[in-house]
Amino acid sequence: MTRRQKQTLFSVIFSVAMLCADQLIKIAVKTSMYLHQSIHVTDWFQIVFTENRGMAFGMELFDKFFLTSFRIIAVSYLIYFIAKHIRKGIGWGCLVCLNLILAGAAGNIFDCVFYGMIFNNPPAPIVAEFVSWGTGYDKLFLGKVVDMFYFPLVEWDWPTWVPLLHGQHFIFFSPIFNFADACISCGVMAILIFYNRKVVRYDEDG
Repeated sequence: MTRRQKQTLFSVIFSVAMLCADQLIKIAVKTSMYLHQSIHVTDWFQIVFTENRGMAFGMELFDKFFLTSFRIIAVSYLIYFIAKHIRKGIGWGCLVCLNLILAGAAGNIFDCVFYGMIFNNPPAPIVAEFVSWGTGYDKLFLGKVVDMFYFPLVEWDWPTWVPLLHGQHFIFFSPIFNFADACISCGVMAILIFYNRKVVRYDEDG
């Protein structure tokens, strides 16, 4: 088996494995916890079931249908981008990072496209269940992304003498995110730190 074949096979297996891990976590949370329920693991780590219609880490920007369509286009281009660099002989480390980004983006797309069709959305404290196709809480492409990881690492109250922020409570790190978000963030950060010049050079050579 050639290096290109090995990297292609690795990309498929690794991306699918990360996607499956993301979906298993989300389905486990969605079918065993009610919305906004939290599980205290440690003082700095909690499982908090939330849903959002927007981008990573709970941000809500742009129209939902536009955002989902944009994600699908971006993932399609990323698949092409990875395939092109495999043909050029990309390094294994960079390939792992690109596939982390691909799997993470695909994981959140799956929520958006299908979850509204296959899950109901009962009020707390009732947990969600699978339903017949098309009888869920929303239409195709309009599902909500499931988030659950919460790391309030540091908390403090700003002193009263600090302008604008006096007396406000601050939490670091406050966003609630999922496994797919973590894959994207880790992949992007590693590329920026270790591989950005190589990716740019490969692209320019093409």
